[in-house]
Amino acid sequence: MKNDKRIHGRRGALRLVAGLGAAAATGLVAACQAGAPEQTAPPAAGPRAAVPRNPAAYRLQPMAGGLPPGHREAPPVRKEPFLELPDVGRSVVLTFDDGPEPTYTPQILDILRAHDVRAMFFVCGEMVSYFPDLVRRAADEGHLIGNHTWTHPELPKQSRAKTKDEMGRTSEIIERTTGSAPRWFRAPYGSWNAYTYQLGAGLGMEPLAWYVDTMDWSEPGAGKIVRSVLDGLGPGRVVLSHDGGGVRGQTVAALRRYLPELPRRGYATALPHP
Repeated sequence: MKNDKRIHGRRGALRLVAGLGAAAATGLVAACQAGAPEQTAPPAAGPRAAVPRNPAAYRLQPMAGGLPPGHREAPPVRKEPFLELPDVGRSVVLTFDDGPEPTYTPQILDILRAHDVRAMFFVCGEMVSYFPDLVRRAADEGHLIGNHTWTHPELPKQSRAKTKDEMGRTSEIIERTTGSAPRWFRAPYGSWNAYTYQLGAGLGMEPLAWYVDTMDWSEPGAGKIVRSVLDGLGPGRVVLSHDGGGVRGQTVAALRRYLPELPRRGYATALPHP
C-alpha cells in the first residue's frame, strides 16, 4: 500500500509539472509549500527547452555498429545492478533521484559545494526539459548525471517500445544539456528486468541501485534520515536520497547534518571511476 501511494504520488507530481513551463512550475512548487490554494487555471507557461519527440536513432541502435564520436563503448550486460562500487576506498557514494526540482535541487547543490562534495543525480528527462540550467549547473560543478527515465514509470510493466522511449529520450536530453551522455542508469522504484539491463548497456550505461535507502520520500524526519546514512556506512556503499518527486526539506536538513559527520567517522565521498 505504501509503495502504491508513493508511485501514484510521484506520477501525479510529474504529470502536473509536465503541463507547465519552468516559470509556472516554480510558482506552483512555491505555492504548495506555502499552503496557498490551488489556482483555478494554471498560469501561462514560460519558455521550455525544445525536446525531440523521439530519441535519436543511434540511441536506440547503438550495438549495430558505428557509435557516434565520444559515445561510450557498450559495457557488458549485467543481470543485477550495483549496490556498492569497488575501488573507491573508504568512501560512500551519495545519489539523488527524481530531479531536477527548482526548490530543493539548488539547496542540495549549495550544501555539496560548501563541503566540496560530489554526488550523482539521477534525473527524469521530463524534469530536465523544464529545468535544464539546474542540470547544467550540477554537471559544471563536477556531479555525475544519470538516467532515471523520462516520466518515472515502472519499466517492467511497460512495452519494449515505451521502455526504449523512456530511456533513450532521457539519454538524449542529458547529452544535449550537459554535453556528455550518461554513463549510469537507475530504474524507477528499483524495478528492473532483463530488457532494461540489455537496453541500458546498449546505451552505454551501467545499472546502479543502492545499498542504503534513506526512505526520505516517506518524510520520516531529518533525524531518521541522518541515522540511516550513518548506520549504513561502509566502503563503496551507495546511498539513495531524493531531490525531486515531492517535498524534500527533510532531505536538505539531513544532508546538512550528516555531511560534516562523515569525515569524523573516517569516511569520504566518491564518484564511480570512468
